[in-house]
Amino acid sequence: MPLVAKPLTAEDILPLVAALAPHERLRLLRLMGSPEERDGLAYASVPAQRDEFSADDELLAWDSEGWENVR
Repeated sequence: MPLVAKPLTAEDILPLVAALAPHERLRLLRLMGSPEERDGLAYASVPAQRDEFSADDELLAWDSEGWENVR
């Protein structure tokens, strides 16, 4: 039976990232800056929940409270 690799968590990866040389960290950040075509994979890995998106009748409605002093 083939072994299935355990998915890594951020806690697993953080020590590895911390050990990178500064130029390698920069390279990693550039590689992680995902183009739009890779975004689909991220969204597919964690599907949207039923309550994630609003079902307001007025689609352009938003909470305008607190914006009075913004110019």
